[in-house]
Amino acid sequence: MGGAVKGQSTYGTFPPLAVGGPDDTSTGRWIPTTACDQFFATLASWFGVDSGNLTSVFPNIGRFSTPNLGFI
Repeated sequence: MGGAVKGQSTYGTFPPLAVGGPDDTSTGRWIPTTACDQFFATLASWFGVDSGNLTSVFPNIGRFSTPNLGFI
Protein backbone atom coordinates (compact mmCIF):
# COMPACT_ATOMS: atom_id res chain seq x y z
CA MET A 1 0.00 0.00 0.00
CA GLY A 2 1.26 3.46 -0.82
CA GLY A 3 4.75 4.44 -1.83
CA ALA A 4 8.04 4.58 -0.01
CA VAL A 5 8.11 6.11 3.46
CA LYS A 6 10.79 8.68 4.28
CA GLY A 7 12.45 7.22 7.36
CA GLN A 8 14.90 8.47 9.95
CA SER A 9 13.33 11.91 10.24
CA THR A 10 12.12 13.80 13.27
CA TYR A 11 9.17 16.13 12.85
CA GLY A 12 8.88 19.20 15.01
CA THR A 13 11.64 20.34 17.28
CA PHE A 14 12.72 18.74 20.51
CA PRO A 15 12.18 21.29 23.28
CA PRO A 16 14.90 22.24 25.73
CA LEU A 17 13.84 20.37 28.85
CA ALA A 18 14.36 23.23 31.26
CA VAL A 19 11.85 24.64 33.70
CA GLY A 20 11.17 28.19 32.58
CA GLY A 21 12.42 27.42 29.06
CA PRO A 22 10.73 28.71 25.90
CA ASP A 23 8.36 25.73 25.58
CA ASP A 24 7.58 25.38 29.28
CA THR A 25 4.12 26.22 30.62
CA SER A 26 5.67 27.21 33.99
CA THR A 27 4.27 24.02 35.48
CA GLY A 28 6.93 21.60 34.26
CA ARG A 29 4.89 20.64 31.19
CA TRP A 30 6.26 21.27 27.73
CA ILE A 31 4.27 22.34 24.71
CA PRO A 32 4.85 20.09 21.66
CA THR A 33 5.58 21.67 18.29
CA THR A 34 3.83 18.96 16.27
CA ALA A 35 0.36 17.63 17.06
CA CYS A 36 -0.78 14.03 16.78
CA ASP A 37 -3.58 15.32 14.51
CA GLN A 38 -0.90 16.31 11.99
CA PHE A 39 0.66 12.82 12.07
CA PHE A 40 -2.70 11.11 11.71
CA ALA A 41 -3.90 13.47 8.95
CA THR A 42 -0.76 12.64 7.00
CA LEU A 43 -1.46 8.93 7.42
CA ALA A 44 -5.13 9.41 6.53
CA SER A 45 -4.11 11.17 3.30
CA TRP A 46 -1.88 8.23 2.48
CA PHE A 47 -4.81 5.87 3.09
CA GLY A 48 -6.88 7.88 0.63
CA VAL A 49 -8.85 10.40 2.68
CA ASP A 50 -9.46 13.42 0.43
CA SER A 51 -7.94 16.69 1.70
CA GLY A 52 -11.41 18.25 1.66
CA ASN A 53 -12.63 15.61 4.12
CA LEU A 54 -9.76 15.90 6.60
CA THR A 55 -11.64 18.50 8.65
CA SER A 56 -14.49 16.03 9.07
CA VAL A 57 -12.13 13.37 10.36
CA PHE A 58 -9.83 15.73 12.30
CA PRO A 59 -11.84 18.79 13.43
CA ASN A 60 -8.75 20.55 14.86
CA ILE A 61 -6.57 20.18 11.76
CA GLY A 62 -7.40 23.72 10.61
CA ARG A 63 -5.48 25.09 13.59
CA PHE A 64 -2.15 24.00 12.13
CA SER A 65 -0.26 25.65 9.29
CA THR A 66 0.90 22.28 7.92
CA PRO A 67 -1.72 19.54 8.18
CA ASN A 68 0.37 17.18 6.04
CA LEU A 69 3.88 16.62 7.40
CA GLY A 70 5.07 15.03 4.17
CA PHE A 71 6.72 11.95 5.65
CA ILE A 72 4.88 9.67 3.25
